Amino acid sequence: VQLAESGGGSVQAGGSLRLSCASSPSIYRDYCVAWFRQAPGKEREKVSSIYTHTSETWYAYSVKGRFTISRDNAKNTVYLQMTFLKPEDTAMYYCAVARSCYNSPDLYGDWGQGTQVTVSS
Repeated sequence: VQLAESGGGSVQAGGSLRLSCASSPSIYRDYCVAWFRQAPGKEREKVSSIYTHTSETWYAYSVKGRFTISRDNAKNTVYLQMTFLKPEDTAMYYCAVARSCYNSPDLYGDWGQGTQVTVSS
């Protein structure tokens, strides 16, 4: 499975960005696509996830109400709409795929290269 993230950038606090995760067509049946982020010196943490067949979603408490995950199966793409961004959202953001929406990054076998999000105060 090949994954490619895009959409990162630098914004001021309160701004918005939309990240995209494009993938091989074969994963868009009964898979979980998750977004993780990793800031310098910190562990990789799960931000959000979505099941491609049910659209069931999950959000970390820190982003709930500000981030929205969605999918477009026709385009083989999962999006992460990020609003009201805070400096603490600054990190490298990765998408990953697994058969279930695990919380541990160790259980995801396929990763993209990441896209940097920088939020200034």
